[in-house]
Amino acid sequence: MKNLLLVAMVAALATCSCSVSGPAESESSRILYPQTKKVDLVEDHFGTRVADPYRWLEDADSADTRAWVEAENKVTQGYLSQIPERARIKKRLTSIWNYERYGAPAHRGPFYIFSRNSGLQRQSVIYKAKAIDAEPEVLLDPNTLSADGTVALSHTSYTDDGRYMAYGVAASGSDWVEWHVREVETAKDLPDVIRWSKFSGASWLKDGSGFYYGRYDEPSPGKSLQAVNKNQKLFFHKLGTAQDKDRLVYARADKPDWSFGADVTDDGQFLVVTQSESTENRNRVFLQDLREKSPRMQPFLDAFDASYIVVGNDADVFYVLTNRNAPRYRMVAIERSRPQPEAWKTLIPEPAGRVVLEDVTMVNNQFVGLLLTDARSSLQIYGLDGKRGKEIALPSIGSVSAFVGLRAQKEAFYSFGSYLYPTTIYRYDFPQGISTVFKKPLVSFDAARYETVEAFYPSKDGTKIPMFITYRKGLVRNTQNPTLLYGYGGFNVSETPGFSPASAGWLEMGGIYAVACLRGGGEYGQEWYDAGRLKNKQNVFDDFIAGAEYLIREGYTSTPKLAIQGGSNGGLLVGACITQRPDLFGAALPAVGVMDLLRFHKFTIGWAWKSDYGDPDKKEDFEIAYRYSPLHNIHAGTRYPATFITTADHDDRVAPLHSFKFAATLQAAQAGTAPVLIRIETKAGHGGGKPTDKLIEERADMYGFLFRELKMTFPPDFGGGV
Repeated sequence: MKNLLLVAMVAALATCSCSVSGPAESESSRILYPQTKKVDLVEDHFGTRVADPYRWLEDADSADTRAWVEAENKVTQGYLSQIPERARIKKRLTSIWNYERYGAPAHRGPFYIFSRNSGLQRQSVIYKAKAIDAEPEVLLDPNTLSADGTVALSHTSYTDDGRYMAYGVAASGSDWVEWHVREVETAKDLPDVIRWSKFSGASWLKDGSGFYYGRYDEPSPGKSLQAVNKNQKLFFHKLGTAQDKDRLVYARADKPDWSFGADVTDDGQFLVVTQSESTENRNRVFLQDLREKSPRMQPFLDAFDASYIVVGNDADVFYVLTNRNAPRYRMVAIERSRPQPEAWKTLIPEPAGRVVLEDVTMVNNQFVGLLLTDARSSLQIYGLDGKRGKEIALPSIGSVSAFVGLRAQKEAFYSFGSYLYPTTIYRYDFPQGISTVFKKPLVSFDAARYETVEAFYPSKDGTKIPMFITYRKGLVRNTQNPTLLYGYGGFNVSETPGFSPASAGWLEMGGIYAVACLRGGGEYGQEWYDAGRLKNKQNVFDDFIAGAEYLIREGYTSTPKLAIQGGSNGGLLVGACITQRPDLFGAALPAVGVMDLLRFHKFTIGWAWKSDYGDPDKKEDFEIAYRYSPLHNIHAGTRYPATFITTADHDDRVAPLHSFKFAATLQAAQAGTAPVLIRIETKAGHGGGKPTDKLIEERADMYGFLFRELKMTFPPDFGGGV
């Protein structure tokens, strides 16, 4: 463990730290950054002395921090106000965003239930219909829950008979969820209210009498945004009762890092409890036999050596998707009485080559496998014996982001999209074996003008990295094309092709949009993930840097025209890359990033990210993290690229302190003329549930920044040529 060496620290932070002075000149105007106060705080980490002069910014609610936020936002808005093109960008983004879009329906009892946004509604509305082609009725309109649209619908769960809907709402982008129950037929709420739930769904008993959910203890007053989330508990809520009467189903006071997910099997006989620790891609599975008068929680898959996802069951035989001895996953049948691996029966074997069995759903009493091949989706049907059946044809190269149906149903719905294929909802008829369009959006974007290619480039160690590159047809590789390179590279998350009105707007501005599928993601299974975390985390940054070099080498762009973007773990990616290779990029857009790799584990759910970043309180992990931590690798006197940092004051996943400290440090260190700005959204969180108007405003600011710093000009036909 580290020793704390407090050399000297300012005892009180009572005075405002945000007087404006200390000019830094940009190419277009003089930017006077707030003069951010420093404190003399140094810690000793295993013999390495590390200064943390902006530690006071960790208190997001202090008067000093609020004053600093206001001062920084004033500087940023002053810069943006000098970009006349921003208004035109916002107008065009608004036009592209203004299209009717749907979510994949859930068929429950007599109702088809789905989300719809008419175009510019702040939040999507939930509708119900008694036939797939019937006129829908509003079931729940989240836009009525707050005046400014900042209360969002975060979760929904329906009884199989379609009688009840449990729905979770979150305020200002928070991860904290408040559960309510609505009767679907009448669209009226019951009095039930569940508070302090987080990172949890709701799983109904088959008789609709109540549901299982996870929650944490209520945090201290005023500390809900910073409270460390440990000791999650699993409860059962019986309809018509107060929350304080909810039955505790499972908790482990001796295991504060354990968290739980709960699902009731289709036959209603078992409660399947999935126990995880941090964001590790492995878990345990426990079972409760709900037929017992006093159900006991019994271990089923208890080795904690791999990922186990229970897809379904037939009596005491469970169908499990796992990566045990199969890094690209396989599906096995496991008898409850014989859970030892040697007794398993493989139903769907691990795919060969560069293919991953990403997910399996049971519909029409069959398995439907979602496979990834070089980050592109395909759908394959299998029998209960694992025999390969029909492949569900997809319209093009792209991604399936949802496949929705129940085991007893003969239809399912899925969403499909790609960079140039706006997300379309399909209905698959199993008896007929055909897909038909349920809802296809009409977007003010001419995708036929553009094309997407998938390239493979070598990283620093020779590993081939996939990259999707989208651009206007007839593009000339003259090194002068403004390019936005996006990446994530972590937590086993796969980057697959998907449509975004924001990226469509960037393409119309004359830009190239590139997405690199970095190690640390799940594109090629567990081995790909392992190659980009813990001691291998540097591979992720090397992959991204190599992607930038590839785009330059191939003539797509050049350093003055190249911007990089990423959020959350991707914000860390951008921060690490501009501190390691500040000479390579023209601009950077790090969003809600994990920037302080020595203290990330001390706030909210940050401790759970040790699966990827290690534990900085251990010497070996500290030494690795310290080498790439963006905050700690900023060096005064260095010319950094133009940087536009975005975060939110209510982010209770990646606390805004990361971006605050990073911005203050980078502004103080910047030796070049490129601006370093931070945009701090109010009444918003990590990104989920952000109202449409806030999304458009934020993206217009980002693109306005890039327009100026990459010295862009609009194509003649941008915005319809007006």
